[in-house]
Amino acid sequence: HVQLVESGGGSVQAGGSARLTCVGSGYINRRYSRGWFRQRPGKEREAVASIDADGTVRYADSVKDRFTISKDNAGNTLYLQMNDVKPEDTATYYCAVDRTYGVGTNWGVLWEYDYWGQGTQVTVSS
Repeated sequence: HVQLVESGGGSVQAGGSARLTCVGSGYINRRYSRGWFRQRPGKEREAVASIDADGTVRYADSVKDRFTISKDNAGNTLYLQMNDVKPEDTATYYCAVDRTYGVGTNWGVLWEYDYWGQGTQVTVSS
């Protein structure tokens, strides 16, 4: 039984930084792909970033060059470093695990992912 728990959310001023952490428990093969998604107020859940076991990373255009996804060697802990945050980054952020060895072009597809955390709220004030 896989559980994912996010932390690190809170209130941040625009231009500041935040670091989100997602700790996984249960069987998570280190070759699984991992991802971060977010749901902004009144919007659908959207992909933010993904990382494969071989280190391949992908980002949404809206966060490219500002956010960095990474994971520990065991693959159980996932991070999202958020720099130069903007009010439009305000959202609930979710981590997810995809039980494939390389999510590829489907990295942004919600139903591609098999396990989800409960989310952590990030609020950016101007």
